[in-house]
Amino acid sequence: MPAFAAIAREIRALTGAPCAPAPERSVAGGSINTCYRWPAGAAPLFVKVGALSARGAFEAEADGLVELGGARALRVPQVRALGQTDSAAFLALEWIEAGPVDDACQRRLGAGLAALHAVTAPRFGWQRDNTIGRTAQLNAWSADWVEFWRERRLCPQLALAALNGFAGLLAARGERLLELLPALLPHTPPASLLHGDLWGGNWMAAAGGEPVIFDPAVYHGDREADVAMTRLFAGFGAAFYQAYEAAAPLTPGAALRSELYNLYHVLNHANLFGGSYARQASAIMDRLLAEVGG
Repeated sequence: MPAFAAIAREIRALTGAPCAPAPERSVAGGSINTCYRWPAGAAPLFVKVGALSARGAFEAEADGLVELGGARALRVPQVRALGQTDSAAFLALEWIEAGPVDDACQRRLGAGLAALHAVTAPRFGWQRDNTIGRTAQLNAWSADWVEFWRERRLCPQLALAALNGFAGLLAARGERLLELLPALLPHTPPASLLHGDLWGGNWMAAAGGEPVIFDPAVYHGDREADVAMTRLFAGFGAAFYQAYEAAAPLTPGAALRSELYNLYHVLNHANLFGGSYARQASAIMDRLLAEVGG
């Protein structure tokens, strides 16, 4: 059990506000860290607690939330405190009460995501590396989108897959796919601000019906990568896609690129969770190679 009293002392010191000596209860918040609803002064906090080694990931998450919040396109939880004790790291965020998801909320999410993607940078990448799940995500800046997707996204995942015993299934396909990547990415997209890990579990409706996004893996890249991931594990309705397309229509070839962008996440799941995802990655690579005569 984490040393709750020590965490509470650190939160009080960092925020200057009262904080209960222990959380009220544990809450859902992913499989990596333990999350709590923690009474603190006038409003409770959402507090993630992890091992000391999680400090860097928490710092990157906090920076990502600040970056997304600065776009003023979609609501994100405000960062209240980030720190560590002798035995644990923690990230304290604004507590947001959940409300029902309806079509109006989905439409606001779609329009808001299009507005987020309208925020661009001169190059692809971000100011720091972060994580995608438990996996390091490299974000060094690049002026070339094909190079960025090859060197910062696919190559690291394929290297991990080989270390995890999937070389026989994925290595030859992966090598050929990397060679043919320019044919799969013939366009030069704007370097849009991306959430980076936008699956159905990383957004919610606030009590008033406002969409909220969280748990980001921020970088600047092709906006289609965010839209692609919304289709990977469901959680987004027709109203969301209609609103997004009305504000920012996708360009020809987006469906094929969606497979390529989701390959990154499927490879990551193979590296985190095992073989069925490796087989899914292999099937995706076969489809992509067939499209470009590979």
